Amino acid sequence: MELQFEKMTTPCLQQVLWDTQVREQTQELRLPEEMPDIGQVVACWAQPVIRGKEWRGDRVGVSGGVLCSVLYTPEEGAPQAVSAWLPFQMKWDIPQTKHDGTLLVQPFVRSADARSLSSRKLMIRANTGMTAMGVTPGEVTLYTPGELPNDVQVLRKTYPMQLPTEAGEKAFGIEEEIPFPAGLVQPETIVRYELRPVLTEWKLMTDKAVFRGTGYLHMLYRGPDGRLHTWDYELPLSQYAELDKEYDSDALVEVWPALTDLELDYQEGQVRLKAGLTGQYMVYERPMVELVEDAYSPTRQVNVNLEQLQIPAVLDTVNDTVLVEQSVDTDAGRVIDLGFYPDSPQQNRVGNEVQTVYPGVFRLLTEDTDGGLQSADAYWEETRQMPADPQVQIQSRVSPAGIPQSQMGGGISMQGNLQTQSMTIANRGLPMVTGLTLTDAREPDPNRPSLVLKRAGQDSLWEMAKEAGTTADAIRKANRLEADPMPGQMLIIPIP
Repeated sequence: MELQFEKMTTPCLQQVLWDTQVREQTQELRLPEEMPDIGQVVACWAQPVIRGKEWRGDRVGVSGGVLCSVLYTPEEGAPQAVSAWLPFQMKWDIPQTKHDGTLLVQPFVRSADARSLSSRKLMIRANTGMTAMGVTPGEVTLYTPGELPNDVQVLRKTYPMQLPTEAGEKAFGIEEEIPFPAGLVQPETIVRYELRPVLTEWKLMTDKAVFRGTGYLHMLYRGPDGRLHTWDYELPLSQYAELDKEYDSDALVEVWPALTDLELDYQEGQVRLKAGLTGQYMVYERPMVELVEDAYSPTRQVNVNLEQLQIPAVLDTVNDTVLVEQSVDTDAGRVIDLGFYPDSPQQNRVGNEVQTVYPGVFRLLTEDTDGGLQSADAYWEETRQMPADPQVQIQSRVSPAGIPQSQMGGGISMQGNLQTQSMTIANRGLPMVTGLTLTDAREPDPNRPSLVLKRAGQDSLWEMAKEAGTTADAIRKANRLEADPMPGQMLIIPIP
C-alpha cells in the first residue's frame, strides 16, 4: 500500500550569487592650463559610486566609477588639487535563471595612488572591490502526511527558519545648502570630499521597510592662508520602502546602503551638497517548518521515500561594531586628514570555528614643523572567531562607520569603527519523507520477550524504539520519563 504525502510550496528567494570581485582602474590626467606644474604628488583618495545594475539571464553586472582626488605641491606656492572620474564595470556569470532577480552590492576602495608622468601629467590608479549578492524568485516544496494507520510511527521535527522572501531597493536623493561655520577658516579650494551613509536602525512596519541613520560628510580644503583644513558634518537619513505585502511582526529586514551620485561645492559661505543614495533591502520571514524525517511500524514493513530538502535558510545574523586601532611613529607637527579604507573580509576555517580577518588601511596626511606635507599608509587587521558547524557557510561584509579619529602624543594613534555583518547560511539538506510504502501487517512472534532491559547511550528514544519494534511513548511511560534519559540509565523497553 502506498501513502502519498501532501505537497505544499512556500515561496522564497534563492541565492545564486555571493562573491567579491576586485578591479583596478587607471587613468592619465593632464592638468588644466591654469594650474601650476607638479612638483611632488602628496596623496590620493577615492570614493566608489554605483551608477547602474543589470541582470541578463546568466550574467549580472554593476557599472559605476571612482571619484579620485589628488593633492600635489608645485615648486612654489600653495598645494593644489585635481579630481578624476575612473569608470568601472564588474560582471558575474550565474546559473541560468527563469526570472530576473535582484542584485545587492557593496562597493569599497582597497587603495588609491597617483604619480607624476611629467610636470603636466598624472597617472591615477584605484583598486576597487565589490561584494555582490544575487537572488531570484523560487520556492521550497514541503511534504506532510495525511491520515496514517495507527501502527505507523513518524518522526516529526520542527526547525525555526529565516527565509529570504523579498528584495529590492529604495533610491533617494539629498540636496542641501549648509551654512559653513563662521568660526572656521573659509574654503578657497576643495581638495577632497566624501559621504559615508551609516545606518543605525532598520525594521519592518507591516508593508514598509524603514531605515534610519547618518550621512557623514567629510571635506578637506585649502583656505586663503594656503594651509589645509578639514570640516565634518552629519546629515540625518530617514527613508522607507514600500513592500509587496504585509509581514508579521516576527519578520525582519536587512539594508545595504550605497552611494549613487555625489557633488559638492562651496560658494559665498554655503556648502552645496547633491547626493544620490540607495537602500538595498532583503526581507526575511521566520516560519517554523515541520518535517517528517523517518517512519516505521512495529507490525509491518515500511519503505520510506526520502529526499534532501535544500532550503535557503539563514540560521543566524550577527551585526557588530568593531573598533580598529593603529599607530605610527612620526615627528609631524599636526595631523591634517585621516582616511579609513576597510578591505574585504578574509575567512579561514579551523575545525568547528571560522576565523574572520578584517584588513584595511588608514591614510594619514600630516604637516611637519616647516609646513611640508607628508602622507603615509598604516595597515591594520582585526580578527574575530565564531563557532561554526562544518556544514554551514558564513557570509561576511563590512562598511566604515563614522569619521576616523587621530590623536598625537609620542606618535600618532588612529581609530576607526567598522560595521560588520556575519550571516550563517545552511549549507546542507534536511531529510524529508515524501511518501511511504506499507506491506500487510504480520503476526506477532510468540517467542518474543515482553520486555528487555537496555542502558541508555548515544541512541535516541526514537532509535531505541525503532530497533526494538515498539514506540517511544511506550518507553517513556514504562520508565516514567519526563525528559530524555540520562546516559547510562537502565531502561525498560516494553515489546508489544
